Amino acid sequence: MKKQIIDTHVHIWNLQKARYQWLEGDTSILNRTYQLEELLPEMERTPVAAGVLVQAANHIADTDLMLEAARAHDCIAGVVGWLPLADPVQTAQLLETRFLREPYFKGVRHLIHNEADPAWLLQPAVLESLRILALYNIPYDVVGIHDEHLQTAITVAEKIPSLRLVLDHLNQPPIKDRQRFGTWGELMKQAAANGNVYAKISGLGTASGHPEAWAADDILPYVRYALETFGADRCFLGGDWPVSKLAGSYARHWEMYTGIINGLLRGPEAAQVFYGNAARFYNVEVAIVQH
Repeated sequence: MKKQIIDTHVHIWNLQKARYQWLEGDTSILNRTYQLEELLPEMERTPVAAGVLVQAANHIADTDLMLEAARAHDCIAGVVGWLPLADPVQTAQLLETRFLREPYFKGVRHLIHNEADPAWLLQPAVLESLRILALYNIPYDVVGIHDEHLQTAITVAEKIPSLRLVLDHLNQPPIKDRQRFGTWGELMKQAAANGNVYAKISGLGTASGHPEAWAADDILPYVRYALETFGADRCFLGGDWPVSKLAGSYARHWEMYTGIINGLLRGPEAAQVFYGNAARFYNVEVAIVQH
């Protein structure tokens, strides 16, 4: 098997070491500790060569947990961590004293979808922090779940055009409503007008509206739309483990994604979506090997 994919969206969390407020009261399979060692045997059975760990809580403890895992496992290429963006002075201090010298620190994210204000990113202090990220060429992951989040991302891109942004999970396309493509589609076009905005094809099984029975045909139109809108040079893939377990196994997700991409794109373009774009966006190097 050719190991040719960078999985740009892997989560881990440890309920004994950090607090994850969004899991408190959750009755699903997600409300327990998930460590990287649990995923590794599954990853071996897929074309995934390496992963990027992505923050799951708005505090440094979560980032430290991910960095510790990255140092311990060669299959992790980088970490998208958290910074206190509402405090630009502290953000700058943490970067200068810790994270700029940390080789695995490759990006930043904040759980904006858990904030009451969908325009949380547009606060002056947060924008100042995002400008600091742009200055250091550190990309930002936007985890939006509705149109207001997408509009906010568009405004951020307009205000800070040098900041590289990626829209996690395609900002929740209207798959369950079978809408083609409505307000989401128009906003995605606006977002794509900025060449520094990327699209992360991830989390679509859980976004389908029927995670127990979703199929490739359910998500194919939205993946095709993302590729047509952003181009094959600004899209990449993420598995969203362990959240993806709500919609089936890790291997099943990658079977879906690879089948769709190989059906839509020719070899060199598919390789960009599988590997090249993610390596460039997160500034990581991963060996592509034949197993």
